[in-house]
Amino acid sequence: MASLQISLFGQVIMICVMMMSSCHGAFATDPVLDTSVALFVFGDSTVDTGNNNYITTVPENQAHYKPYGQNGFFDHPTGRFSDGRVIVDYIAEYAKLPMIPPFLGPSADYINGVNFASGGAGVLPETNQGSAIDLPTQLIYFEEVQKRLTKKFGEEKAKEVISEAVYFISIGSNDYMGGYLGNPKMQEQYNPEQYVGMVIGNLTQAIQVLYEKGGRKFGFLRLSPLGCLPAFRAVNLRATKGGRGCFEGASALALAHNDALNTVLGNLGYVLKEFKYCSSDFYDWLRERIDHPNQYGFKDGINACCGSGPYGGSFTCGGTKEDKDYQVCNNADDYVWWDSFHPTERIHEQLAKALWNGPPSSVGPYNLEGLFFEKEKLTIGSIVDKPEADQFQSF
Repeated sequence: MASLQISLFGQVIMICVMMMSSCHGAFATDPVLDTSVALFVFGDSTVDTGNNNYITTVPENQAHYKPYGQNGFFDHPTGRFSDGRVIVDYIAEYAKLPMIPPFLGPSADYINGVNFASGGAGVLPETNQGSAIDLPTQLIYFEEVQKRLTKKFGEEKAKEVISEAVYFISIGSNDYMGGYLGNPKMQEQYNPEQYVGMVIGNLTQAIQVLYEKGGRKFGFLRLSPLGCLPAFRAVNLRATKGGRGCFEGASALALAHNDALNTVLGNLGYVLKEFKYCSSDFYDWLRERIDHPNQYGFKDGINACCGSGPYGGSFTCGGTKEDKDYQVCNNADDYVWWDSFHPTERIHEQLAKALWNGPPSSVGPYNLEGLFFEKEKLTIGSIVDKPEADQFQSF
């Protein structure tokens, strides 16, 4: 678990190139090879679409049982930690792609991408070790996909798929919740600043590995205000003997992580000349909906729709854990939180829309639409016009 220091070199080069084609030309006569831009997903339960259905793990890291997926979009629980879809399902839809399959599930090929995410996974292999597919292992699985693509479609087409693809990464929460706050030994070894540096260092290395393998376009989902999860509100209630607020220690770690990631992404943009990315301030975006649910079409921003105990903070949804008791609300669409740790499908949908075509004031340097379709709608254009502008520092 070594942290990584980034050295900046050279001058800043701003290049905006208009790309008017999308994988046509030599392959246009073959419907199999006439593809859209692929989507590769790395992460944890925020974007897991079923990989944990195929591994031996603890009940807390699985969601292939009712009432998960209860809203009817799927005809059965799929392993998504939601009442329906998750953010990457919407991103695939907007990108005119089919549902992106989980890597461990049955799949004909990976020409449209694949999802490596695993509920409970961390950036660090020590996080939930043995019960989730950590980020380093997800990178190994990606190498396998590269080899399969090359074998099936040839080296030239495989390289095209890899270089044109968008890589969506949503991971880190488990490193801080279970990996640090739930691990006294880790807290003895590292202070919060050191631990955040270690997580960010390993995440940076993972991004660089994907870049070296041909990845150029990335989307990032930063951490939410972790202390405001129903599970941590319940913890704070017990710790403070009645306090009703968020657990600020967890939220402070999320903020520190997000700030450090923001700096790293900016640095990578200088060091790796073809590196393009989409990011936004997910922390404040979600906090707004938690604090003011009525302004965004919700009725409850605090309690979980499915769970038990104060705030629905006991992670009992589905009755598969040690505590079998749980309750489910009448309408999940009224809630920000689906269970003790995960948001509802409506939150996933709203966030996907924001990342897809959000304005420069909220998403940048690119939005996902720009990464998938290479339009000159890209928000970096305003920086070229005004080099002194620093409008993306809040992302």
